[in-house]
Amino acid sequence: MDATVTRTRSFANPFHAILLAFPVALYPSALLADITYLNSAEIQWTNFASWLIAGADFFAGIVLAWAVLGLFLGRARHARGRGMLYLVVVASMFVVGMFNALHHARDGWHSVGTAGLVMSIACTALAFAAAFLAYSGTVQSERSA
Repeated sequence: MDATVTRTRSFANPFHAILLAFPVALYPSALLADITYLNSAEIQWTNFASWLIAGADFFAGIVLAWAVLGLFLGRARHARGRGMLYLVVVASMFVVGMFNALHHARDGWHSVGTAGLVMSIACTALAFAAAFLAYSGTVQSERSA
C-alpha cells in the first residue's frame, strides 16, 4: 500500500512570522495583565497592559501592511481565499487593538472593566486565529492499493 502526502505551503514568509509573533505574544500578555489588575487593583498592571497593547498594535499595523501588500502584489496567488480571510482577521485584530488601546488610556478602574477585558480577549483570539491561518499547513493524504 502506497501513501502520498501533500503539504501545502504557507502564503506568508519567515520575516512575516517574526512580525506576527509580537502580537501573538503581546496581546495574551496584556490579557494576563488585565486579569491580574482586576484581581489585585494594583494600578501598575493597567500600565503594563497599556504598553503591551501599544507594542502589539505597532506590530499588528506592520503585519497588516505586509498582508495587504502580499495579497495584492501576487505573493499569495496560490492561497488567495485563505489570504483574504487572513487579511480580514489581521485587520480586525488591528482595529480592535486600537480601540482597546484607547480604552486602556482611560484612568484607573475605568481603563479595564468589562469592555477592556472583552477587547483584550478578542485581540488575543484574533492573534491566535491569524497565526493559525498563516502557518497551519493542510495535509492531504491519498492511499492507493
